[in-house]
Amino acid sequence: MHLSLRMPPAVIMVWLFAGLVLLLTFASGIGYALNRRYGTQRSAVVDNLNARIRAWWWMVGILGLAFAFGQYVTLALFAVASFFALREFISLTPTKAGDHAALVATFYVMLPLQYLLIGSHWYGLFVILIPVYGFLLLPMLSTIAGDTQSFLERASKIQWALMITVYCVSYAPALLMLKIPSAPGGNALLLFFLIFVVQVSDVLQYVFGKMFGKIKIAPTLSPSKTVEGFIGGALSATALGASLWWATPFRPWQAGLIAAIIVVMGFFGGLVLSAVKRSLGAKDWGSMIEGHGGALDRLDSVVFSAPVFFHIVRFFWT
Repeated sequence: MHLSLRMPPAVIMVWLFAGLVLLLTFASGIGYALNRRYGTQRSAVVDNLNARIRAWWWMVGILGLAFAFGQYVTLALFAVASFFALREFISLTPTKAGDHAALVATFYVMLPLQYLLIGSHWYGLFVILIPVYGFLLLPMLSTIAGDTQSFLERASKIQWALMITVYCVSYAPALLMLKIPSAPGGNALLLFFLIFVVQVSDVLQYVFGKMFGKIKIAPTLSPSKTVEGFIGGALSATALGASLWWATPFRPWQAGLIAAIIVVMGFFGGLVLSAVKRSLGAKDWGSMIEGHGGALDRLDSVVFSAPVFFHIVRFFWT
């Protein structure tokens, strides 16, 4: 019997966040010790590590408040994150006056409507709103201005921005709308599982890469990603995901397999979006989060993993 069947989901969530706080406290202690040891001669890696730890404190705090206030606050949090990620994407993508109507519809119609449909649990429409109706509507609006210069390129960029930053990201909070008979009330734990595995995989790939990395995976796309870092981070994140089986409707082997899928999809999400921003001549999507770049730099792994995780859960557990 799952431990989660004997313990209320809210209690499990408290224990999970308490574990994160302890982990971050330990990491902060390491960062402080490294600062004291190397002083002004510390490397950029130590500075980057401490910046990442500080950013993690903020992100865990914000997520904790969202989970504490329920699914609609969590949904609003992801909607805001999508807005900033969308703004970053568009800011790096040249637009023209002929695109203004499509951009207004993207920011102020499609984005809020997508999250409103999730909040109302209208699966049949939220799953096709952007890839079908958004795909058709945005170029229609752009044609009104009559500007044909680089039309396909401009329209594709806006469609990509909406798909990546709104549609794909929205699948994370959409986990809250699923009805899972074997884990009633445990939807927030599934969202925690997804975010935890994605982010801990990123962190561990970074750590293993700095410690043991020699062979570059894609030096022109993401110079910091190495074969050793990916293998070490992926295996560790998969093991940690499997260890959380008790907080999910999954069996241990299922939790491990799903965590591995999340890790692989998250890795390719980061790689694909690195290719996009490199093609736009940018190192980061933004500078909102110290040590982490912009909002989309933190969501790039979620973009590919959230839709796949959502449909795995929906197909096999609802």
